[in-house]
Amino acid sequence: MKKWYLLYCKRGQHLRAQEHLERQEVNCLVPMIELEKVVRGRPKQISEPLFPNYMFIQFDPEHIHTTTISATRGVSHFVRFGHHLATVEASVIEQLIASHPHLDNQDADLPRCGDKVLITDGVFEGLQAIYTEPDGEVRSHLLLNMINRNVKQSVCNTQFQKL
Repeated sequence: MKKWYLLYCKRGQHLRAQEHLERQEVNCLVPMIELEKVVRGRPKQISEPLFPNYMFIQFDPEHIHTTTISATRGVSHFVRFGHHLATVEASVIEQLIASHPHLDNQDADLPRCGDKVLITDGVFEGLQAIYTEPDGEVRSHLLLNMINRNVKQSVCNTQFQKL
């Protein structure tokens, strides 16, 4: 009888493992999430696994042996509890399938409007500011309090970090 199991993949090789497992007629699920991250000072949409290095697979151990799956390229091992393979309820998988196409999040390091930031480089190094909005792809507007006056300044995204 087919059940869902939890599999641990080698770092960065979940796509390779998924490809090889699907050739063996094993159902695979790697829920992905869309994140907005700052890469080289520019905000970029990145698709990442929701559970890095983990993959849900569905197969019948009577038709495909677990050692065959463990020996598949990109696979590290099955997640186990003692000597038993970790199984996942079908209802949990159904919820993941229903919700995973549109999981949108923003990276925790990426500031949002109103967040406090610390300027780490440039003329204003060491000052705290308030993030107001992006200014193109590589710069952002920050609100600085200078001599009891609020000043809006455009700063390179690599020159500040979220507090």
